[in-house]
Amino acid sequence: MDVVTGAFGYTGRFITQRLLQSASVVRTLTNHPDRPNPFGERVELAPLAFDDRRALLTSLRGVDVLYNTYWIRFARGDVTFDRAVRNTRHLVEAAVEAGARGIVHLSIANPASSSLPYFTGKAHAEQLVMESSLRYGIVRPTVLFGGGDVLINNIAWLLRRLPVFAIAGSGDYRIRPVHVDDVAAIAVAAGRREDDVVVDAIGPETYTFEELVGLIAATVGHRPVIVHVAPWVVLALATLLGLLVHDVLVTGDELAGLVAELVATDGPATGTVRLSEWLAEHAGDVGRKYASELARHYR
Repeated sequence: MDVVTGAFGYTGRFITQRLLQSASVVRTLTNHPDRPNPFGERVELAPLAFDDRRALLTSLRGVDVLYNTYWIRFARGDVTFDRAVRNTRHLVEAAVEAGARGIVHLSIANPASSSLPYFTGKAHAEQLVMESSLRYGIVRPTVLFGGGDVLINNIAWLLRRLPVFAIAGSGDYRIRPVHVDDVAAIAVAAGRREDDVVVDAIGPETYTFEELVGLIAATVGHRPVIVHVAPWVVLALATLLGLLVHDVLVTGDELAGLVAELVATDGPATGTVRLSEWLAEHAGDVGRKYASELARHYR
């Protein structure tokens, strides 16, 4: 019995699809039991009750490998990064008590290379996994694309509509996007190992951010004027647009991490899907609809 947190979410959905290729049943821990279940009876539902130890143990009973995709993009109300770390601790401790063989934990590239709360929170969560008695696999993706991603899709959405597109700073900072199904394949492979592993999930292509914007603009057939502005101006504009679409387009941590190249590494590619080819295949639909983080998780 493999267990996935958030099998109806983004990365969790692709991990579950991969697991079901070789397993008859997967269980998901979810806070959204009312969401459509695309997997039918092959995926069991159980509550993701971080603060109810007995319920969490019941949900994890019989688990072999726990695939943990839980995290938050930004703090909202009482849902903070400290709370996300605490929730991760509860989940890991319950997996140990339930007798799990291992855990595969979805993290982020360069989690300990920054003082930004998003990244440091990820580093603390990784440490909890490493210090547990579970055999672990930690997967560190860069920027994900495909299958309903937020960043690439929403850049395309903006490029289709705006006459001017603002880039923070020089725009020459690198980005190495990786397809979500490549991340899922890496995660499932880590779950089948008998040793501990930490692996970066990196796509085969590297772009500067300005090159990435140019590629997406060419894909959607609309090239707005590119202007280079200070990061705080981009954040201010994103906040204004966020009010219009009732969402958070980009956070300060995400923008700072992007400019600091925290979403790029120097290691070899571990993914195979090329963003340029994927964009060419999906030119007609990428960016047609806005992908809302708040709608996915809070509304």
